[in-house]
Amino acid sequence: MSVPQQYVVGVDFGTLSGRAVVVRVADGAELGTATHAYPHGVLERSLPDGTELAPDWALQVPEDYREVLRTAVPAAVTAAGIDPADVIGIATDFTACTMVPTLADGTPLNELEGHAGNPHAYVKLWKHHAAQPQADRINRLAADRREPWLPRYGGLISSEWELAKGLELYEADRATYDRMERFVEAADWIVWQLTGRYVRNACTAGYKGQLQEGAYPSTEFLEELAPGFGGFVPDKLDQPIGQLGDRAGSLTAEAAAWTGLPEGIAVAVGNVDAHVTAPAAQAVGPGQMVAIMGTSTCHIMSSDVLREVPGMCGVVDGGIVAGAWGYEAGQSGVGDIFGWFTETSVPASYAEQAAAAGQTLHELLTELAARQEVGEHGLVALDWHSGNRSVLVDHELTGLVLGQTLATRPEDVYRALLEATAFGTRVIVETFRDSGVPVEEFIVAGGLAKNRLLMQIYADVTGLPLSVIGSEQGPALGAAIHAAVAAGAYPDVATAAKSMGRVERAAYLPDDARAEVYDALFEEYLALHDHFGRRDRAMRRLKAIRRAAVERRRAGGAS
Repeated sequence: MSVPQQYVVGVDFGTLSGRAVVVRVADGAELGTATHAYPHGVLERSLPDGTELAPDWALQVPEDYREVLRTAVPAAVTAAGIDPADVIGIATDFTACTMVPTLADGTPLNELEGHAGNPHAYVKLWKHHAAQPQADRINRLAADRREPWLPRYGGLISSEWELAKGLELYEADRATYDRMERFVEAADWIVWQLTGRYVRNACTAGYKGQLQEGAYPSTEFLEELAPGFGGFVPDKLDQPIGQLGDRAGSLTAEAAAWTGLPEGIAVAVGNVDAHVTAPAAQAVGPGQMVAIMGTSTCHIMSSDVLREVPGMCGVVDGGIVAGAWGYEAGQSGVGDIFGWFTETSVPASYAEQAAAAGQTLHELLTELAARQEVGEHGLVALDWHSGNRSVLVDHELTGLVLGQTLATRPEDVYRALLEATAFGTRVIVETFRDSGVPVEEFIVAGGLAKNRLLMQIYADVTGLPLSVIGSEQGPALGAAIHAAVAAGAYPDVATAAKSMGRVERAAYLPDDARAEVYDALFEEYLALHDHFGRRDRAMRRLKAIRRAAVERRRAGGAS
């Protein structure tokens, strides 16, 4: 008599959509997947009711996340062809520091009467960068006070993080701040929806909430930032912490009806899309840097040593797996940059050529760019179109392409942008090495791993063997691994990863000849990086001029 199989469900909430995957507990086989695009996508120009948004805003609608549970999860189970009764657990992951302002029962403020036209009542997506002025002040004050937590974040915190976004809300819309009873990571809000219990996950609390050694930034520090803001942590943020892989609670009857899964099964503590991917790639040991490459890139790595790495996004004890220091760095724009270029800067003739060949614009531009020798385009670019997350931690920085002439073609710029993101990654890798945290293997997950030219460029630029995760749904598989642990099928995440994770080792190897040319181009990138990132404030001045012009137009004061 055969033993019944057990299954788990992982749900990955990305920037534009949610993806569910059904995974067999015994070996990690992915049996069924489904994706649901958020109906409202990312709100960057206006709210659903037409209310205009200022520059650098990026919001979302929380009901879109619930729809993923109602649609993608049942569809994935159907696609897998399994009996839902055999599912023993579900786990989720989310973009980091996507913040939901709620009431004490978890109701998002935008769902309250009279708040549909209030931007501050909506979810502030990870790439909401309007809190840069607050981040600047936080960094200055923390440095002046020699706050002990600041070195754990490379000496700077980001405008994307909880403290900056919370301070922005406090100063820009005090009434909404006072109405808000909880400022919740979406990673925890979705688990709250599934279980009826609010458990704060250790990952985002450490990396995005500055929780170190069991303490957040002090009341005295917060009060000095802004009078009356001292109660932010106890009043809006603090909550019992759940460790990664632990059981947050059980699936409620309501959530069981949404998903079609059995009521009472295990729901794992929430997690971040990047960090949850490491076990899926069997990359939980020292020296293995995982890059989750999509609209942005997050670089994560476990280590047995604690070091202060300039410009890192944080180092957290157990931030990836228990018993190791988890490091994070990142690039705010990668796939977003490539997408922006194809949408705004490519002639119609290229689109026609791609359509005739049955290709996307990305595929055509990649094919044309791949025909070039390294350096043939004569360009070097800065990959800061969404600001710089690491190592400069400055979202006032902007993109740049140097070397264009009347002979420059779209494929030239496209390749230069691909290379720029690889150069940005090399800066991160070398900063970790120089700080005593060696990087020996580079492992890629995410949708951009499909671009073979891009992967070879990364291997040539970094000089590292490049491995590729053996799943197209790395975060969702990683979440499923955590679900299996939460359900008791494995004793810990590292053990589960050995059976359920998969990776193709050394799929791309650096070429010495190409690497030598890239070394020269990297020196040009570094010169621009340090000039515009550390000395000249032209990019910040231009952003200030733009904001002023937008405000004049919105006020009707200029033509």
